[in-house]
Amino acid sequence: MSQKPLNESWVCQRNGEISRGVFLGDDPLKFSTPLLFVQLSTASLTTAIFQLFLTPFGESAFFSQMLAGILLGPTFWGTRNPIIMTIFPRKSHYVSQTYAGFGVMLFLYLVGVKTDISMIKRTGRKAVIIGILSFFLPIALNTTVAGVIASRHKMQPNLQKSIYFIAAFLSLNSFHVVVCLLADLKLLNSELGRLATSSSLISGVLSWTWAIITTTIMQRKDILWKFISLALLIFIIVYIFRPVMLWMVRQTTEGRPLKEGHVWGVFIMILSSAFCSEIVGQHMLFGPMVLGMATPEGPPLGSALVSKLDSYVSYILLPSYFLLACSGINIRTAESDTVSVILTLCFFNFLAKLSATVLPSIYCQMPRLDALTLGLIMSAQGITDVLILQQGVSLKLIDSESFTIMALAIVFLTGIITPVAKFLYTPSRRFMMSNKRRTIQHSHPDTELRMLSGIYSEYQTPSIINLLELSNPTPRSPICFYVVHLQELAGRSTPLLVAHRPGRTNTHRSHGSQHMINAFRLYEENNEGSVVINMFTSISPYATMHEEVCNLAFDKRVSMVIVPFHKQWSESTQMEELPTSIRSVNQNILREIPCSVGILVDRGTLSGTSSLSSKTLYNIGMIFVEGPDDREALSYVMRMGEHPNVSVTLIRLVDSNNKSKKENSSVSIFLDEDDRIVNDFKIAHIGKKYHTYKEELVSDSVETVGVIRSMENTYDLIVVGRRHDNDSPLFMGLTEWNEFPELGFVGDMLASSDSRCQVSVLVIQQQTLSNAKKDEKLKEFEESSVFVDIPVPRKSNKIWPAEFN
Repeated sequence: MSQKPLNESWVCQRNGEISRGVFLGDDPLKFSTPLLFVQLSTASLTTAIFQLFLTPFGESAFFSQMLAGILLGPTFWGTRNPIIMTIFPRKSHYVSQTYAGFGVMLFLYLVGVKTDISMIKRTGRKAVIIGILSFFLPIALNTTVAGVIASRHKMQPNLQKSIYFIAAFLSLNSFHVVVCLLADLKLLNSELGRLATSSSLISGVLSWTWAIITTTIMQRKDILWKFISLALLIFIIVYIFRPVMLWMVRQTTEGRPLKEGHVWGVFIMILSSAFCSEIVGQHMLFGPMVLGMATPEGPPLGSALVSKLDSYVSYILLPSYFLLACSGINIRTAESDTVSVILTLCFFNFLAKLSATVLPSIYCQMPRLDALTLGLIMSAQGITDVLILQQGVSLKLIDSESFTIMALAIVFLTGIITPVAKFLYTPSRRFMMSNKRRTIQHSHPDTELRMLSGIYSEYQTPSIINLLELSNPTPRSPICFYVVHLQELAGRSTPLLVAHRPGRTNTHRSHGSQHMINAFRLYEENNEGSVVINMFTSISPYATMHEEVCNLAFDKRVSMVIVPFHKQWSESTQMEELPTSIRSVNQNILREIPCSVGILVDRGTLSGTSSLSSKTLYNIGMIFVEGPDDREALSYVMRMGEHPNVSVTLIRLVDSNNKSKKENSSVSIFLDEDDRIVNDFKIAHIGKKYHTYKEELVSDSVETVGVIRSMENTYDLIVVGRRHDNDSPLFMGLTEWNEFPELGFVGDMLASSDSRCQVSVLVIQQQTLSNAKKDEKLKEFEESSVFVDIPVPRKSNKIWPAEFN
């Protein structure tokens, strides 16, 4: 809370609570309740406006909140502005400070709830080294510089007294700040984000331990009893409050909401811990922070508390805290000598934090650009740093002038660091630079095929299992299948990736994945020697959920990723609307995936209870036009066609006006590749079993639509490519009717709301190489030459099982 100057005078005034209204002669701004509403609204609205304009530039929420507070504070308006004195009169400070304190208390409690303290046990050697150095190196260098300045430079008495505390407070780190910054930058799921999270947790624990010990010792009276009382408070939270909350979790059935009585009980614990913190001489925020870290994260307790409180606290109560904190910031009163000393300490502090992160990162062979980005993120400061500074002011460890300069330096540094870090680091850069082909078309048919599927709901499990069966896993051409249950991050700040290995018990709850795990394990047992299934649960924000899929696909060398469409139908054509954010996840996967990808629109023909082996014949239709996506789709269909219970019908749409196009060499190469893979299908499948090939001559989009509509309900599954030539007369005008661009022209026609199609559709996009050159088409043409099978004794050529990453 904002600290009032020591020489400020307060006059008791009669102050009503509720106004009778302007029509009865009352001024609402003279009454505490309507005045509080105006203050909360002003702070919230100003912060929202700053976030609206600054977020696109990569600025964090903390930067916008502090700017809003400075804009409404004495630095901008002065101390006697009539407008500010009307909206924020001194007599309202007690009420405003109470609400602001309540808001920041709940905010830090929620941050504690989201914190997974067990991460310390799982932290790697690199994160431990960076975390320890990030604490000790800045505090050692800064205090050394402060000693040199104090011995050689004449300063103001207040600055001379507090210079060592200024140096130490600037050197502290906070896990809360780093995690909030990573969330704003959407880097929580990235490799860099995980390393920054682990490192900041270690340095943050060391920083807070130092701060608590220092502030307790500086109170000078009854130090031993204060430490004993502090230990007792922590004991009560860990061994009394936490077991009660664990009991609440056990009493809540999985998938059911938390009881209101349990939520009420947690609120009582929060208020009690804050009150006890004040009793033992600590800041009132200490108890709620520890209680938050002791609260079981994730569902049902942690996620319920976050969903009920997060928006209200972050967007209504918290801006009022920043407003009051910045009311003590007035740059007009700062002395130039004090500014130069504190800015010197800020510079060396930033240099020490950057070095403590960058040097060990480079030593551990991290790319230099990534190491620099990590150093910038670890150097950021935020709300907890402002809180520590305010506590230092209240304990007279630093003066108000130093607080002003340090707070402005924090805002300035954060405002520069955040957009620079966002510009320097792109999570997808490590796999978008790869030139290696990861497609089904370029995979050898007699080697292991690696596939990955993301599942948003356990109800999608049957359709994915049936699609896996359609992919025809055999001992000669086995499939290594990775399944990722994608869940929204709720009630925790750090994303979680859990590997479900047979015979091992996970420390984390299955979070609704157990039925899905059992189904896939049963399929694996029934197809032993042909399929190996690896199960994961990924808990992350929707904004960065695609990064988990992309990282797994890249690390596991996957050739194709399958994700369900954001709309789902049952066999009775009943549509189920999944969360709208899932559509954005699928679009991000299409844009950044380092391999081929398919979107499955399941209308019930794949999710039936009967298995494919019990079905007499499963009919698959394939619409082939031209281009790499259609070739990838046909390659996948050719693999499906090897299944004994599958019938494939390939319908090729031929442009009757394409003779002039063949004069273009690049188009000719594409057409040659298209003709070649179609010929491969004819040679391999025509005349065998139930496979059919047809050609349809079309000249415009009307005839194209007619052919596609005629196929709508003829097959059990229709497979199409996603991308086609926009300028082709076969698709002219269809872009204006495209309801789902992520499905392409053909897929959209089959899945749009006005379609009569009642069968499942699989839309496939082939891997896109970011730096592919024009000559790459010729190279692909040469690489896709015919494979000749040479009989090799099985003893000398072990195909299965393959080693996994």
